[in-house]
Amino acid sequence: MIEITLDGWKVKAQEGSTLLSHIRARNIDLPTLCQHDELSPFGACRLCAVEVKVNGKWELATACNTPVAKGMEVRTDSERAIAGRKLAASLLYYRYPATRAVRDLAENLGVAVAAEAADAKECVLCGLCTRTCREIVGVAALSFEDRGLGRDVDEPRIAFDANACIGCGSCAYVCPTGHVKMEATGDKRIIWDKAFKMATCQVCGRPFAPEDQLKYISARTGVPMSRLKTCMSCR
Repeated sequence: MIEITLDGWKVKAQEGSTLLSHIRARNIDLPTLCQHDELSPFGACRLCAVEVKVNGKWELATACNTPVAKGMEVRTDSERAIAGRKLAASLLYYRYPATRAVRDLAENLGVAVAAEAADAKECVLCGLCTRTCREIVGVAALSFEDRGLGRDVDEPRIAFDANACIGCGSCAYVCPTGHVKMEATGDKRIIWDKAFKMATCQVCGRPFAPEDQLKYISARTGVPMSRLKTCMSCR
């Protein structure tokens, strides 16, 4: 364990842990859009900006992906930290003014938000879906496509590999804006414009999971498909 100073308080911290975990432990409200406790830190939205003293100099840093260090001093409530979070929210709002999740965050951080109704569900490139697909599900059906030499991409976007997707819906679950849509129609689930045939429970006959997902689970765990074709309600 090491000791850091957080808003004037001495705090014991585990080496390798992030600033955000200790800030949240003290019930300090720090906004995030791209962070999830079960996923690797990303630092894309920059809404969790704080001031950190590095080599005797105060600098802005994102709390979600900044590891603690012995003797580190952190300020979450300084004018500069508050201004940094407001600027990050302003930039997000400028780019996605009609997206409800962005508007709510911006307004909470003091950004002047237009009064017109806005219910867009744009992708804000938070990376939650790509990290969930890769780190939790393990199929990597989603990835970032960015601009660069030899890349025919006008704007950064999320690329979808239909051959790798198993239709589990984890990306739709973590998406903070509702951009990732998952729809059920009869015995099919549609996600990322791909239709997945749903397996029916061998007890109640209700469609409950994509067949591709059950096949993936069977291959990963060695559990026979016959044992997976019962819904949670009937087990």
